[in-house]
Amino acid sequence: MGHFGLLGLAMMTAENFGEALRTGVQFAPITGAMMELQLEPQVLAEDRAGMAMVARMGTPEPDIEPFLCEELFASSLMLCRGLLGPWFAPVLVELAYPAPAYAEQYGGLFGCEVRFDAGRNRVVIDGGWLGAPMPAHNPSTSRQVPELCRQHMPTARPSSEIVAAVERLVQLQLADAPRLVDIAAELHVNERTLRRYLSDAGTNYKAIHDRLRLIAAETLLAGPGSSIAEVGAAIGFHDPREFRRAFKRWTGVAPRAMRVRTS
Repeated sequence: MGHFGLLGLAMMTAENFGEALRTGVQFAPITGAMMELQLEPQVLAEDRAGMAMVARMGTPEPDIEPFLCEELFASSLMLCRGLLGPWFAPVLVELAYPAPAYAEQYGGLFGCEVRFDAGRNRVVIDGGWLGAPMPAHNPSTSRQVPELCRQHMPTARPSSEIVAAVERLVQLQLADAPRLVDIAAELHVNERTLRRYLSDAGTNYKAIHDRLRLIAAETLLAGPGSSIAEVGAAIGFHDPREFRRAFKRWTGVAPRAMRVRTS
């Protein structure tokens, strides 16, 4: 739950799971979600009520759609199990793309039927879960936290899902100095295709990597405790001299001077 920050708190303190689900879909953009979400009521077998969470890409990019769906639906499943217990499972998962080579892993994770080439991406939930009380419901907090979420909503969505996806993966691996070929493999595209996508979005991998390294370095230098060498290692530089040269190239000042300036 902690990985979802403010949104996780808003969902935990909602009155029931149905309200938590609506809150999660409404404020998903504050978590950096790269797909557009909406809820649709469903009628299941034997006239049981249900709810579906539908996800679509703002800008269709079929090459990375499987990655984005896997990230979204798997993390959402973990979130729901954090709220409802490890036995939670959806009724059905439908995905718009062809079955990958590891398709059997989907069924093992979700614990339900998974259909590929379904036309759109959605997870169907039995309506019996919607009334389940949330573990930390608090009437006051359940009013205040959604308002904080509303204040943190982005004014505009990322211009390109591929750039946002690359940024997220690079941020998670800064200390390992990820290469373009590594990021492309995680997105299930080849290096040349990813380079072209980034060029079409008006940027390139080096610019993204350097910008994220600079942001992380400035944050670490502003805080106590880390040596210059440790800051460099945290963003992928094993040689402190290489880090100092790169930082001066980015900012015009040495890391130590930046630390003094921000202390």
